[in-house]
Amino acid sequence: MAAFEGRPAVRDGVGKDPVNEPMIRHWCEALGDTSAAYAGPDAVAPPAMLQVWTMGGLSGNPGRSAAYEELLALLDGAGCTSVVATDCEQEYLRPLRPGDQVTFDSVVESVAGPKTTKLGTGYFVTTRTDVRVDGDPVGTHRFRILKYAPVRTYAPSRAPEVPETSETPVGQKPQVKPTPTPTPTPTRPRPVINRDNAGFWDGVDRRQLLIQRCVGCRTLRFPWLPGCNACGGGEWDTVEASGDGSVFSYVVLHHPPFPAFDPPYAVGLIELAEGVRIVSNVVGVPYDKVRIGMPVRLEFVRYEEGQPALPVFRGDLPAEVGG
Repeated sequence: MAAFEGRPAVRDGVGKDPVNEPMIRHWCEALGDTSAAYAGPDAVAPPAMLQVWTMGGLSGNPGRSAAYEELLALLDGAGCTSVVATDCEQEYLRPLRPGDQVTFDSVVESVAGPKTTKLGTGYFVTTRTDVRVDGDPVGTHRFRILKYAPVRTYAPSRAPEVPETSETPVGQKPQVKPTPTPTPTPTRPRPVINRDNAGFWDGVDRRQLLIQRCVGCRTLRFPWLPGCNACGGGEWDTVEASGDGSVFSYVVLHHPPFPAFDPPYAVGLIELAEGVRIVSNVVGVPYDKVRIGMPVRLEFVRYEEGQPALPVFRGDLPAEVGG
């Protein structure tokens, strides 16, 4: 695997679209970012959109190198057929503005492994993408994925069944059917807790849903971030959510099945009464009865012994629908 480090992943990449106002608007609406810097005649693109302008979409990136394809095929051949994005790091050299056409090159910076995780054993592949406009550097994007062999739970092998009879032939011992070994119950993945969100999970342990609040401009923000996305301030305190909210949007998960989860189930983007949004499960109502605008109420559920409690939202069906 180390032989692929330093080899190109994308050569002479060109953004499929110039930096443009509609994509900036969609991004800001999805994240609830109302900063004035991202609208109007002097608008700039949110810095975190750096990767957006290099993505290939469903049709893929035509500049992807043969070396990168060979690396992915090698991992697939080793059984590491699943992939999950783990983290990214970005460095910004100047703001991007509508009309900028980005070009980029990407390199395989490192391949680490094998590593055993709760998802399975695999390799962490990090790529570094250098982004330019008119030949001048504007930013760097490091993206890390885990290519892994998923942990599977197999049903126990069945011993041949012995026909049941009311009598045992003379001279033979009674034949007893073996008791199958129960299949181990898969566990849910634990939340990722780090220095930026530890205070949130401390609140969950106390059965509180805490929202960050900027000390400078008093803007509420969720999910937790190290700095304010409205004024850039680094000082913050918290307010406790009332627990009231409504379904802003939702999806129903049917496939793929995942250990410890029983599809289909509803995952909602919940708009809290305080104005911020959180992704969580919608419980208490059939998955096919969840609707946009449905009122919900916060609950804390511990699904497994030894796991932290999780905030979920219980739906409220109208009487004629629920009955």
